[in-house]
Amino acid sequence: MAKEKKFITCDGNTAAAHVSYMFTEVAAIYPITPSSPMAEHVDEWAAKGRKNLFGQPVTIQEMESEGGAAGAVHGSLQAGALTTTFTASQGLLLMIPNMYKIAGELLPCVFDVSARTLASHSLCIFGDHQDVMACRQTGFAMFCSGSVQEVMDLTAVPHLATLKTSVPFINFFDGFRTSHEYHKIEVIDEEEVAKLIDPEDIKRFRDRALSPERPVTRGTAENPETFFTHREACNTYYDNIPEVVEHYLGEISKITGREYHLFNYYGAEDAENVIILMGSATEAAREAIDYMVKQGKKVGMVAVHLYRPFSVDFLKKALPATIKRIAVLDRTKEPGAEGEPLYLDVKSALYDDERKPLIVGGRYGLGSSDTTPAKIVAVFKNLELPEPKNHFTVGIVDDITFTSLPEEEEIPMGGDDLFEAKFYGLGADGTVGANKNSVQIIGNNTNKYCQAYFSYDSKKSGGFTCSHLRFGDSPIHSAYQVNTPNFVACHVQAYMNMYDVTRGLRKNGTFLLNTIFDGEELVKFIPNKLKRYFAKNNIKVYYINATKIAQEIGLGNRTNTILQSAFFRITEVIPLDLAIEQMKAFIVKSYAKKGQDVVDKNYAAVDRGGEYKELVVDPAWADLADDECKADDAPAFVKELVRPINAQAGDLLKVSDFVKHNTVDGTWENGTAAFEKRGVEAFVPVWNVENCIQCNKCAYVCPHAAIRPFVLTDEELKGIQIETQEMKAPKAMAGMHFRVETSVLDCLGCGNCADVCPGKKGEKALTMVPFNVDAPEMVQEAKNWDYLVKNVTSKQDLVDIKQSPKNSQFAQPLFEFSGACSGCGETPYVKLISQLFGDRQMIANATGCSSIYSASIPSTPYTKNAKGQGPAFDNSLFEDFCEFGLGMALGNKKMKERIVKLLNDAKAQEGVPAEFVAAADKWIAAKDNADESKVAAAELKPLIAAGAEKGCPICAELKTLDHYLVKRSQWIIGGDGASYDIGYGGLDHVLASGEDVNILVLDTEVYSNTGGQSSKSTPLGAIAQFAAQGKRIRKKDLGLMQTTYGYVYVAQIAMGADNAQTLKAIREAEAYPGPSLIIAYAPCINHGLKRKGGMGRSQAEEALAVECGYWHLWRYNPQLADEGKNPFTLDSKEPQWDKFRDFLLGEVRYLSVQKAFPNEADELFTQAEKMAKLRYQTYVRKSKEDWSETI
Repeated sequence: MAKEKKFITCDGNTAAAHVSYMFTEVAAIYPITPSSPMAEHVDEWAAKGRKNLFGQPVTIQEMESEGGAAGAVHGSLQAGALTTTFTASQGLLLMIPNMYKIAGELLPCVFDVSARTLASHSLCIFGDHQDVMACRQTGFAMFCSGSVQEVMDLTAVPHLATLKTSVPFINFFDGFRTSHEYHKIEVIDEEEVAKLIDPEDIKRFRDRALSPERPVTRGTAENPETFFTHREACNTYYDNIPEVVEHYLGEISKITGREYHLFNYYGAEDAENVIILMGSATEAAREAIDYMVKQGKKVGMVAVHLYRPFSVDFLKKALPATIKRIAVLDRTKEPGAEGEPLYLDVKSALYDDERKPLIVGGRYGLGSSDTTPAKIVAVFKNLELPEPKNHFTVGIVDDITFTSLPEEEEIPMGGDDLFEAKFYGLGADGTVGANKNSVQIIGNNTNKYCQAYFSYDSKKSGGFTCSHLRFGDSPIHSAYQVNTPNFVACHVQAYMNMYDVTRGLRKNGTFLLNTIFDGEELVKFIPNKLKRYFAKNNIKVYYINATKIAQEIGLGNRTNTILQSAFFRITEVIPLDLAIEQMKAFIVKSYAKKGQDVVDKNYAAVDRGGEYKELVVDPAWADLADDECKADDAPAFVKELVRPINAQAGDLLKVSDFVKHNTVDGTWENGTAAFEKRGVEAFVPVWNVENCIQCNKCAYVCPHAAIRPFVLTDEELKGIQIETQEMKAPKAMAGMHFRVETSVLDCLGCGNCADVCPGKKGEKALTMVPFNVDAPEMVQEAKNWDYLVKNVTSKQDLVDIKQSPKNSQFAQPLFEFSGACSGCGETPYVKLISQLFGDRQMIANATGCSSIYSASIPSTPYTKNAKGQGPAFDNSLFEDFCEFGLGMALGNKKMKERIVKLLNDAKAQEGVPAEFVAAADKWIAAKDNADESKVAAAELKPLIAAGAEKGCPICAELKTLDHYLVKRSQWIIGGDGASYDIGYGGLDHVLASGEDVNILVLDTEVYSNTGGQSSKSTPLGAIAQFAAQGKRIRKKDLGLMQTTYGYVYVAQIAMGADNAQTLKAIREAEAYPGPSLIIAYAPCINHGLKRKGGMGRSQAEEALAVECGYWHLWRYNPQLADEGKNPFTLDSKEPQWDKFRDFLLGEVRYLSVQKAFPNEADELFTQAEKMAKLRYQTYVRKSKEDWSETI
């Protein structure tokens, strides 16, 4: 009797991990997007005791880097354990040296890769084949799957083939498009897979393990007379691979009923024009071929599964006898090559083929650029030309080198049974999570097929998200975004004016809006363009105030469950009773770890999802003209590049747009974030002039520099009607006018400003109120901000901005409106440093949260002051950020040496003005002092310019170097993952160099950017990705370790606990004439703050962390040792240890340990407190050391 088929709804990463787990005994891992979820699944399953095919849970080891993971894989294989890793992109490249060794030593293993773009002119976390193509020379066999179902079916093949052939495999599929696409798929039968393992293959592998019982030597060195000959000895192993893989593909075909080969052909039997490609675009190609075959076109496709070794014989067999023309599509770019890799392989393979097909090649889909059937049709149309374009691109408009093919109109695919939906949401509002649940509810409880894909911008929580869902009665092959939806939901009312949310919405479709408006107010709010679309296309429009409902329930801004419920009620894609039952089941699954109160609130949200109303569409709207465009003074760069990208229309830009604005090398203008004005917050702070004490705490802690103190002269106040206070202090500002203003269109509404506000006599000066972008008072606030930033000059030169937290906030933030999460704990530090040193600041930033919110096209939060000065920012890689920063410092140092030489040469010339000599000497003496070099540079610059004007060649060169005259402030910024783990070796070396650099570690205690994986900074007892049962070892004391050098300034800070200590430490570190390290505690959305207010009280969370002894404040200043004083200063007070456990349980990362592992949680928390006490005792001892005796 045939077994009943089992279906699940999951993404490609889950499918790959599910099968990989069966064959794996050890997994050495390191987090990287988009592959991390595979390792997270394996870790979670192992923690729950799931067994592999050998009857044991997988052993997981997180390493410090991908290079380390590859080394651990290598060692584990040599010890005789079947070992796997999961990686992508730059991480895969870090493994290449070990990959040569693993392949050379014929060690069977599989690297599972969600193929991703490599960083070049900019970083891109999305999918293409650049990373795997960089490994094609390593000796690893390479196997590709094109869909979630294929990943489930075929992941076993490389695992089986590697055991049979002893050659290691890369098992890859498209990052994001496959790795993160949810699909209803058939689960492969584990028992059937187990039968395919040959025990002799396992025995052969085990017998080759290194053992002192049968000792051999490997990893030898070899000389010229034998190396070449010896290297050729492996050839037969590779020759066997195609037959072995084809055999296992046949076995999988028998199990699944789906036919698989090394090269799968799809299309007309008598096809004359064929495309060859691999990965997810093969799915879109299927649809395009079906469409064209119905039109009588003789077209087809070869989908490549085994890419290395590349089997010429199997390829030739796959091609139809009638073949005349071939287009090879590569999802990678190799500048300078005669063509991309797959194209060159096919061209070589068919060089002597008797059919002599014409072969052209092209590039597509870089960085997950969407590949639709229309783009495949364009490729086939190119093949039909008398002379097809070679080396083409498809899906873009290249109007510079003219590689691009003409665009084709999008073609609606799928039958009448296919339902397509799009959901526009805000990052962290729960929209994506709710839609993942929705697709699983439909997939797991009905006979319908389903698919879901999620697109994001580069912001953290608070950014743009769009969910693309499809449901139908037939299998879905549309591996591209939804372009012709039946249903659109807009969960953020501000998007109505920002994006084309009705783009592609079908006639007679449905539109759902979450809005705080009703009736005529709503009609007035909706742009004319949308009203016209509704009327012309007979759109049913519904609206609901989910924001208000969420607030009433106590869910804050989490509207996701309410809107999910409304979707099921409006569309009735499944019976409503079933939908409600399953929504509530998923609520328990998703939120049980966060407490019963969260579960109950979400139950209430489901029940209130029916509180939507229908908006009557007036037929007269069909004749409405567009609303008038608001004129502004934005520069051409913003209008022509930044705004189209922000409007989710970046795919419409041409190559010339980037060339025109000189961005070919990835350079982007500073300060573009100020032009976004998104207005997406639910609440905004309002200033009460009567209660303000002018402390500036609100501005000090604001993560987005969206609230600031302005000091106005009498003249500046004349231009605006606003409430102000008279300035009492500092003395230089006495008599001027003080106002706190919020940029209501840039604020993210976290509430930290209002939370820290001391107010007057218990009455706060800031109140959080609901935000309505069109409310008259908010329109006025936006106008006030615009006037103040454009017409009120900075008064920072009147005070010492480094003297106090209050004074620091009179300085213009040169880091503003970043893409960081609402309430981010990191950005207040970054912003403060930009205020203190931004006019001369150089930044080398590690890849991670801080690089993404600091430099994601099109929004650059680093900006310029009135003189055009500001932080100069660059991001190299994750692992080398400290070395990158040191290189900057060395380059700067060398250029200053060059200036000194040139100045001395100039002074030696006859007739040099005494004024020039004096200015040159003054600068040479002051060049290493920030303030003095500014004064000296101001005197020297005009004299250099005058000399150059008179024809002095030395001055002409000096003029090109005069931007080096002011002493630069070199900052190196990264998170704990970069600093404690992958970049630690570099951090240690750079600090040991003695050079004058400042390293800022933004310590969230997890890998924030990749989803909260454990780092060496993660404390004992905390749950994190890769630490599913809670971390079992204590946190690394990075700061204390670096004090052992004796000449490194080190500080540990927490802004919310002590504003003044934070400022003092940053000031001292930058002034110290040597290396400095500042470790800053930063609450993160990944912590899951349970206390009321969540991330809106992240500053308070820092205060609690220090109060209870979880975090400690201290400074180590080597200059004090030179004076015979103790260099170590403990700034924290004696902790209140009785509050320690309560602090832990106020964060989900600890609370969930208690819920998931109640028997172990108490011991873990006890140990965590013990470790905190041990650390504090160490600091107390250090603070009491006697340094009075000098040597």
